[in-house]
Amino acid sequence: MNKPFFEHEPELNVFGEPLQLCSVNPLTGFFRNGNCITGPLDEGRHTVCAVMSDAFLAFSKSRGNDLTTPMPEYAFPGLRAGDRWCLVVLRWVEALEAGMAPQVVLGATHQSVLKYVEIDVLRKYAVD
Repeated sequence: MNKPFFEHEPELNVFGEPLQLCSVNPLTGFFRNGNCITGPLDEGRHTVCAVMSDAFLAFSKSRGNDLTTPMPEYAFPGLRAGDRWCLVVLRWVEALEAGMAPQVVLGATHQSVLKYVEIDVLRKYAVD
């Protein structure tokens, strides 16, 4: 039997299990639903659920992506160490290569990340 056009496969994490919520406070995700899901409009692939650290936030700012300054016009409160946030996968890889990668919540990280990073590498940064 065919599925209705509005149904889609469930979003899965790096373990092939249902994707867990990353954060609702602050509200994260490309679609601002708390999940690190992606779609055709998400060119950056905001798929890594990362735990912010002061070191990573400074690194990101030095690379032109200031995640600490609030932007009320986008309902963005600015991030602090300890916040969970759906990062662009290639930003996480860039931070990894620079020795600045933040920790990762594997259960809330989208399986598509495995196209860029091996599971064994992700496990070294896992908080769950």
